[in-house]
Amino acid sequence: MKREIAVTGLGLISPLGNDVDSFWNALLKGESGVGAVTHFDASALESRIAAEVKNFDPSLWMDKREARKMALFSQYAVAASVQAWRDAGFREDSEGALDFGYRPERVGVCLGNGIGGIDVFEESHTKLMESGPDRLPPMTVPLMIANEAAGNVAMRLKIHGPAFTQVTACASGTDAIGQAIDLLRAGRLDVVVAGGTEAAITLFAMSGFCKLKALSTGYNDRPTQASRPFDLARDGFVIGEGAGVLILENYERARARKANIRAIAAGYGASCDAYHLTAPDPQAVQGARALALALEDAGLGAEDVGYYNAHGTSTPLNDPTETLMVKHCFREHAKTLKISSTKSMTGHCIAAAGALEAIVCIKALETGWLPPTINLDSADTDGGCDLDYIPNRAIQYQVQAALSASLGFGGHNGALAFKKV
Repeated sequence: MKREIAVTGLGLISPLGNDVDSFWNALLKGESGVGAVTHFDASALESRIAAEVKNFDPSLWMDKREARKMALFSQYAVAASVQAWRDAGFREDSEGALDFGYRPERVGVCLGNGIGGIDVFEESHTKLMESGPDRLPPMTVPLMIANEAAGNVAMRLKIHGPAFTQVTACASGTDAIGQAIDLLRAGRLDVVVAGGTEAAITLFAMSGFCKLKALSTGYNDRPTQASRPFDLARDGFVIGEGAGVLILENYERARARKANIRAIAAGYGASCDAYHLTAPDPQAVQGARALALALEDAGLGAEDVGYYNAHGTSTPLNDPTETLMVKHCFREHAKTLKISSTKSMTGHCIAAAGALEAIVCIKALETGWLPPTINLDSADTDGGCDLDYIPNRAIQYQVQAALSASLGFGGHNGALAFKKV
């Protein structure tokens, strides 16, 4: 019998707020976190909008001197992890886990990241080109490599178990949570800090996505309308940033310590399209298999799932392919399944997306509210987008199980299933 895994803590940094309550309230109101790019001068780009984190003060969660030794993606990860650690009832060091019999070497970190400290790379590369190698900042490599977020979280919380980094593009956060579930079930760890982080709203990254024709370009003058999953007028995704973190632990031990168990992390499934570097397989077979594997892992039937948080990127290729994926997996139940893409409000936060959307599923189970897909004015039914995507307004709807999926460049598909306590 599989060990049940409890979710006991949540934390996040997002374009819609820098704590879970602010984020959730903004989602239910249908607010958009998208605006004109302010991180750099984007005037030369075709796409000049993004879902940026706002009013981020790292000193709320870490020492200012520590923050100066981190790239932004690491700062986001540490901030979200400290929030989640506190939410789980732990004090902010290894002694906090020891209070409940958890040894620091039995606590781990699993974080997803797609691009690393690309802001650091750009700044350092500019200095290299302008002034030569002697002017390269000495901390360039330690700041920019993708594993530094997990390392910084471990240092901040004095965690001595493994600190892993998953890099599966936009599926990274989902896969990191799935890896954490597996480690806990295997008995290798007792507690895992799991999620994803990204801070890639930079000139280099956005230029690259523009060259791929992946970003929305038709809404620069009305940015809040740009991310419109499943809508006939969608024209690309809107890049976002942030971090989402869950504290996962053995259910029985969490209950014994009287933790606030927010949900059960019940299942994980993953697959690879092995089809194309940037495009999903239009047959959607492997994406559907990832969903089915998550359901099987969770011991759920398709009809048991009341809510599906879609990858829903607002791109011409993703949305009809994902709809077909849902139909393959859920069959007749797909017609009644409640679906929404919160990327319509948060933008696409790359590696952080799956973790933020896992938090959405957990809040849906807790509250009985489902967030909408905003900007869904006319669904692309001729293109195959013909399911119930909860258009424009949140609804009250009690669900016992929720599923989220993330699909990444390279054909990576990941899915997570959560159950109500």
